[in-house]
Amino acid sequence: MTAARPFVVGIIGGGQLARMMHAASIGLGVTVRLLAEGPDVSAAGVVHDVTVGDYTDPATVRAFADRCDVITFDHEHVPPAVLRELETAGIAVRPGSEALLHAQDKVVMRERLTALGMPCPAHRVVADPAALEAFGNDQGWPVIAKTSRGGYDGKGVWKIDSAAGVAEPFVELSDGVRVVAEEYVRFNRELSALVTRSPSGQAVAYPVSESVQRGGICVETITPAPGLSAVQSVAAQQLALTIAAELGVVGMLAVELMHRDDGSVVVNELAMRPHNTGHWSIDGSHTSQFDNHLRAVLDLPLGDPAARVPWTVMVNVLGGSVEDLPSALLHCFARDRRLRVQLYGKQVKPGRKVGHVTTFGHDLAEVRKRAWHAANYLMGVPDA
Repeated sequence: MTAARPFVVGIIGGGQLARMMHAASIGLGVTVRLLAEGPDVSAAGVVHDVTVGDYTDPATVRAFADRCDVITFDHEHVPPAVLRELETAGIAVRPGSEALLHAQDKVVMRERLTALGMPCPAHRVVADPAALEAFGNDQGWPVIAKTSRGGYDGKGVWKIDSAAGVAEPFVELSDGVRVVAEEYVRFNRELSALVTRSPSGQAVAYPVSESVQRGGICVETITPAPGLSAVQSVAAQQLALTIAAELGVVGMLAVELMHRDDGSVVVNELAMRPHNTGHWSIDGSHTSQFDNHLRAVLDLPLGDPAARVPWTVMVNVLGGSVEDLPSALLHCFARDRRLRVQLYGKQVKPGRKVGHVTTFGHDLAEVRKRAWHAANYLMGVPDA
């Protein structure tokens, strides 16, 4: 009798998303192999089979992929040509290169979503400062300028208030990277609609979350988004499911939305991997985003994404004055026995995402207070 062999999932990128994917893989009996940027990245501390190498080098990626059943990602930065070579060789890449391009290139994303009739801000590719100034004069100031590739956590994004600032986005612009100008959307909050889709077409939608941002970085999510009607919630979920189907996404898709005062939404960004705004699901839903992402890339039946409790709050721990985070857990857990914490195994640096806390319960104000107390303590700013 031939011995059973576990599924082997290769993850390119060694950040905290890969680390949490590995945690989800254990219960599924899935073997994870990691192509990491360096030996000390977050996921390399927990995954047993680690290859340290350059994810932009075709030979390195091909040698890694040959040892896996399927390839998926911790980030969107692998060059499309490298992924197309894997697909040509018959290697399963999920999401595929064509789908992933819409998360890698904001110009491609805007053009495709607009063609699909999705709500997007007015936008224009601008070749130089003069073109950006013309867009601002046509659209009205301020405007938003973004690099088409490479931006994340607020990087590669500028709010341009007047013609005096139009040169900044073009300084040190990399080859092949374009600048897209967008209208400045006045919105009251940001929402995140997460869905999972499998190769066979099965798809599930998570409850819509409210995402609180500071300086372009998510600091808190509240699930479900407070005050969002059932009609609005279903509409946001359906929008995300439609995008996933139309783009052929396999795995997690996060659709970041700007929510206006009139209840309408505008698509801000797409991510095709587990997402910061879905971390609440580890403790707050029946099936976490990491579990469902692995199920999807292996074409296994997807799990129930529904929330297990009325409210779940996740707060990111951004590096502060506390360097010994494990020791700081003594206070946090003694104060709140229902608190859940994920530490990412990273060296603490100012503003760096080094972990997150999750709380849940029936009273939103109480749940938020607990989450922020724990996160603040771990960041070195304890409150009462």
